[in-house]
Amino acid sequence: MAEWLEGKVVENIHWTDSLFTLKIEADIAPFEAGQFASLALMIDGERVARPYSFLSSPGADLLEFFFYTTETGVLSNALYAVNPGDTVLVKNPANGFFTLDEVPASKDLWMLGTGTGIAPFLSILNTDRPWETYENLVLVQGVRRLEDFKYQEMIAGIQEKYGERFRFQGFVSREQIEGTIQGRIPASIEDGSLENAVNLELSVLDSQVMLCGNPDMVKDAVDHLKTRGFKKNRRKSPGHINTENYW
Repeated sequence: MAEWLEGKVVENIHWTDSLFTLKIEADIAPFEAGQFASLALMIDGERVARPYSFLSSPGADLLEFFFYTTETGVLSNALYAVNPGDTVLVKNPANGFFTLDEVPASKDLWMLGTGTGIAPFLSILNTDRPWETYENLVLVQGVRRLEDFKYQEMIAGIQEKYGERFRFQGFVSREQIEGTIQGRIPASIEDGSLENAVNLELSVLDSQVMLCGNPDMVKDAVDHLKTRGFKKNRRKSPGHINTENYW
């Protein structure tokens, strides 16, 4: 039965004025990489809650979450202001089906995300399972500006550990940055520039695709993939695409 537990804030990392990471100590039940937990604060006498994907992997000492704030984000702005030692409510157990249990085995696994939507991908990539299941793994992150790329040391560590089996490709929509693609992820699927950049083909025979982040990116990318023969995964009808909106 679901319950709210008190979690203790251990660290609040302010990357930018709108990007931050919380590390929380909470005694929750084991979760699967790719799942999410609802976090909550009491605001004006009411419990305000929202689901957030784990960036930390199962078995980590602390629960780690990656956030983007907006002017209208009541909870995200309140979480931005918490300090070490403060209490954040964590719903137990975790939930969600954006996990490798729902993704068929294949040769290649593509993980396409925008902004903080890479959180569940990092959770998954830092476990053994994807490396035991897929030959090649591609992580794609789209951001607005260069300063929005975070966790690059973690990504570099994955690259060092797995070598040519792992590829990372960044997209920046509002700046021209060497080594990245300027523009949106869906357009790069349509024109083939993503495949050219990572030197790997998106193929219905060899590829599984996970998409997480801005709902517009997810929808448009799925539309372009469908024109190439990809279809969504269903438990009774396996396909190639798994999605989760994370905004």
